[in-house]
Order: sequence, then C-alpha cells, then structure tokens
Amino acid sequence: MKVQSYLSFEGRCDEAIAFYKKALGAEVVQLMRYSEAPAGAPEGDAEAGCAGGMPSPDKVMHSVLRVGQTELMLSDGSCSGHAEFKGIMLSLSAGNDADARKWFDALADGGQVIQPLTPTFFTTSFGMLSDRFGVGWLLVADPAVA
Repeated sequence: MKVQSYLSFEGRCDEAIAFYKKALGAEVVQLMRYSEAPAGAPEGDAEAGCAGGMPSPDKVMHSVLRVGQTELMLSDGSCSGHAEFKGIMLSLSAGNDADARKWFDALADGGQVIQPLTPTFFTTSFGMLSDRFGVGWLLVADPAVA
C-alpha cells in the first residue's frame, strides 16, 4: 500500500510548480492540462470545473512532482483562487543542517514561519512554516537520510 499527497492549488498550480522547482529542486514527472483531456470528457460539470464549469484549457488537471525520493501530486482543483491546507503538514527530512536551512528559507519566502529553524532535544535543526500557498511544512535534520 502507498499513500500519497494530492494538493489542490485552486488555480495557482503553475505558480506552485515553479516555486517548488526553485525552492526544493523538484522535478516535473507528469503534467496534464485540461486542454489535453480526451474528446468526450464531461463538460460543464460544476463539481469538476472552475467556478461551476469546465476549467480553462491552460489549467493543470493533474501533475506529479518528484521532491527527493517522494512524489507529490498537484492540480488546479476547482480554481476558487484560494487554496486551504488545514490540519496537515508535509514533513521534509534533510540530511544535514545546511540543507535544512536552505530549504526552510526557500519555503519561507512569502510564507509564514510558525517555529524558526532551531536545535531541539531530538535534532540539530527543526522548524515549521506555511509557504506562500498555505501548505504547512515541518523541516527536520535527519542524518539517516544523507
């Protein structure tokens, strides 16, 4: 069994992809836009579209980003313009303090630091933040991942 995260950026998926590529070195594994949907796909479906209709053809229907050893799935969702990521955080383990600092600072750009990156009783670097999209991140230095 495998559990993966699927993040809906509500119309800002292209911006999120560019941000994670720069901040974390993420690699786009797959990207499909609504313009690539097969002929005969349902149109005008209020449940599946942006603001009650078929999304703009340039919006991201589905994408997969590889971040280190993990794949994250992303889309534009219902394109409401305001993504809400409440009650979850993505945990990012760095092999050393320098990488933890680099990724923490990059993700914090335009976001909100919840707990500054600092030494704790269980690791040499630990911090929490919400990035500019509202995605919660927990960063920890873990030499075992080096």
